Amino acid sequence: MDTAPGLRITTWNGHQWHTVSLECWIHPETARASGCVMSIMNDVLSRNPFAYEPWREKRSFAAMFDILEADIVVMQETKIQRKDLRDEMVLVPGWDVFFSLPKHKKGYSGVAVYTRNAVCAPIRAEEGITGILTSPNSTTSFRDLPDDQQIGGYPSASQLSEYPVDSAMLDSEGRCVILEFPAFVLIGVYNPANRNETRDEFRLGFLSALDARIRNLVAVGKRVFLTGDLNIIREEIDTANAEEQLRKQGITLEQYISTPARRIFNQLLVGGKVFGGRDEGRENPVLWDICRSFHPDRRGMFTCWEQKTNARPGNFGSRIDYVLCSEDWKDWFCASDIQEGLMGSDHCPVYATMKWKVEINGAEVCVRDMMSDGMFEGGVRQREWSSKDLLPLSARLIPEFDRRRNIRDMFTKMPSLPSGESSTGRTTDGFGLREVEKNDTPSSENVTSMQAAASNPLDALSASPSSSSVSSKSNPINPPSKRPVEQTLSPTHRSKKRSKPVATPKSTPTSAKGQPPKGQSSLMGFFKPKVSSVAQSESTANQPAISLDTQKDPTGLAERIVSSNSIPRPVSRTDGYVEAENMTDIQSTESIGSDKPLNIEDGTLVDPILAKEGWSKLLGKRIPPRCEHNEACVSYLTKKTGINCGRSFYMCPRPLGPSGQKEKNSEWRCGTFVWSSDWTGGGGGS
Repeated sequence: MDTAPGLRITTWNGHQWHTVSLECWIHPETARASGCVMSIMNDVLSRNPFAYEPWREKRSFAAMFDILEADIVVMQETKIQRKDLRDEMVLVPGWDVFFSLPKHKKGYSGVAVYTRNAVCAPIRAEEGITGILTSPNSTTSFRDLPDDQQIGGYPSASQLSEYPVDSAMLDSEGRCVILEFPAFVLIGVYNPANRNETRDEFRLGFLSALDARIRNLVAVGKRVFLTGDLNIIREEIDTANAEEQLRKQGITLEQYISTPARRIFNQLLVGGKVFGGRDEGRENPVLWDICRSFHPDRRGMFTCWEQKTNARPGNFGSRIDYVLCSEDWKDWFCASDIQEGLMGSDHCPVYATMKWKVEINGAEVCVRDMMSDGMFEGGVRQREWSSKDLLPLSARLIPEFDRRRNIRDMFTKMPSLPSGESSTGRTTDGFGLREVEKNDTPSSENVTSMQAAASNPLDALSASPSSSSVSSKSNPINPPSKRPVEQTLSPTHRSKKRSKPVATPKSTPTSAKGQPPKGQSSLMGFFKPKVSSVAQSESTANQPAISLDTQKDPTGLAERIVSSNSIPRPVSRTDGYVEAENMTDIQSTESIGSDKPLNIEDGTLVDPILAKEGWSKLLGKRIPPRCEHNEACVSYLTKKTGINCGRSFYMCPRPLGPSGQKEKNSEWRCGTFVWSSDWTGGGGGS
């Protein structure tokens, strides 16, 4: 029997992988060449796989799947809605994808199943566990379709009566995607977690419906592969420090194993622990725990860790992610394990690998022959995957993505012509962002004027209007405020661009009314008071006329007099704040030797130095206490309801050890604990 790997299925709770930004999908060199500037779309990227190695380098789903070496990837807790879907999520080159998204709740649950087109193509696809939902653009539920178009095995009304939860409600949270291949039926699921008692009925109703669907499929002779985040710890070996947890909860092992959700799950598994008699309809186990079968006595094989306590380095976690198959084809698999070294989520991936060839009815059959409709025969490719293999549930057929390419392709294809020259004889920047006539060079007269202005800027103030306008255009320090591209174009080219004449800019920096031209607003404009034209004319009349001729004033005294006379007076506002015409003008009082605090009309004094020190203390970074390891503590916020809810505290930054408890004189988290309100910045805590 050939044991070479034939196909790998991987499950991973990626936890909010929708926060990947478009920045992740453009090669850095391409982004720099195109002048693209893209920002992060969401502030929780740190919880996204692409913020960690090894995903950080490529930052694409295709690269992620290649690193996982998977052919089918089942992801849970995507926490997206249809409006959040992006090209990089749906139009992954070489992959098809099927989503189950929440119908009402935002940023909640969600399942996605990716299939590699070069290896497999499902023949049927459904969303939900009960069959009550419909395909896109259809009004017929999956369970009401003709037999040759449905996957089958839908739970009956009697099977769902144990926990009376509406079928539409069970499938409204985006928790299940079911794909059928010729070889088997794959069920990718995200089972509800045990959060509080208000969700117990829904959780048990969903698990009961899942149990019924699996048993019905096996009963009609179909192979089943169940995978995903089931949020159930199977036995005591699947959680850290089980004995201590049982002691704290005050329950026995039998009571722990017999909790309702765990009891349903163990009755589904071959070798599952069940105390007492089995429930009606669950007399026989039907699923095989693939990963545990390859590592029957392995402890610490956990797939989920608490992030708040940083429990992953100490491996204080639980196994709640599974790869399971119906018992009749358990020999098809040659390997299965967890990938605890791959970061990016509070879960780690779990995979199961099938053999290259398997035995069916005494004959060897290549696995790939049974993963599509005629793509392979004898392990040899017969045809390529095509759009005809798309199913109605495929996300590629969503109108927003149908017949489209990934936006990344727009940036990877460079222009065919050299970036320095285009076919129209215009100089370009390589992406058509700007074009300038080649023969639009400054004349000799303009060059002379620009050289004179550069050699003596004060003389340029008394120059002719034409020379001053040229100087303002050529000065890189004071760029024009409007349409700089059009100003560099020749008059002939501008006439081709516009039919209406364009007014030339003024030669003087101020208009006829004495007001400065309106440009782009700045933050300093907020502090400028609205001064009437009458008050402005009065202040202008009171100022002496001073010449700026450098020959008559070689020491520059006149310029300093102008600066000292133009210092604005603070204006008191009704809300208690102070307005100034320009913040730089206030700072100029220090340069002329004024060290007195500003006088306010209401008699109060504002010392700028003390004010600066006060803001620095308020906004400055607080020095945390140090723990027993002489390391800076980390601040946390109490969220548990009670008298301390909302209070912040400091704790040791190190993770919890395998014991799950704070330890003394060890490499793991120590017992340092300090309330932030009690910390004065002068020592540690205990």
